[in-house]
Amino acid sequence: MSKKKRPTPQPAEFIPHLVDAHTHLASIGEAAELVERARAAGVEKLCTVGDGLDEAAAALRTAQEFPDVYAACAIHPTRAQELDAPAREKLRVMAADPRCVAIGETGLDTYWIKHSPEDTASLEVQEEALRWHIDLAVETGKTLMIHNREADADLLRVLADAPAPPRTMLHCFSSPLDVANEAIERGYILSFAGNVTFKRNEEMRQAAALAPAGQLLIETDAPYMTPEPYRGSRNEPAFIGHTAACVAQARGMRVQELAEEVSATFDAVYGLA
Repeated sequence: MSKKKRPTPQPAEFIPHLVDAHTHLASIGEAAELVERARAAGVEKLCTVGDGLDEAAAALRTAQEFPDVYAACAIHPTRAQELDAPAREKLRVMAADPRCVAIGETGLDTYWIKHSPEDTASLEVQEEALRWHIDLAVETGKTLMIHNREADADLLRVLADAPAPPRTMLHCFSSPLDVANEAIERGYILSFAGNVTFKRNEEMRQAAALAPAGQLLIETDAPYMTPEPYRGSRNEPAFIGHTAACVAQARGMRVQELAEEVSATFDAVYGLA
């Protein structure tokens, strides 16, 4: 029996004032085409992210080219061994650029330590890199954008004893409710990607419902985390409306109200307000 053919991904019905708080344009395709399709779906602002020096530089160039695109710059925790002295100097220069609105994504990732240890920075190396990125966020006054995969306890420990940046955003939030409550209490921003739409992720939707206004963002994390009903296909910012609709339902509000709320939060988190 042949596999059931996946439906071709389509944007949700047009929703004005959408934002995409975390995407990887350089990993998807031609930025101009992606931005144009996102605008057609109602996306007014997005933040594109690099996971290494080359992609961070590409993100910043894209943000300099398009007025509705902003950049986050850092070295991904799985690649933390690349954070040598020349890399740190280059990131300092990127972070000083006004089109760079966040330091990230940085954080901790034990999943890939377990599944691909030969290609992944050790937890000790990741923690040292995270602390350096935290210091950079503090020095520049910019938001710290966190990647966390199966490292809740260690991440909360580091964030608790390190200097506090002005804002801390937990991108693609996928942790249990107790971590969500702790993060909210600390004032962190929870950002939800397309996996919040997956049927088995009811606890994630509960976390999205818990986050107060001003502490909630939505993102695509494209080309990954494509929302239902297109899970498994390549993601892009134009598809953020499906995630917005799911989060709005979880919070008991109209999707238009959510879009306006999250747009204001995007501006506040990224220092645009």
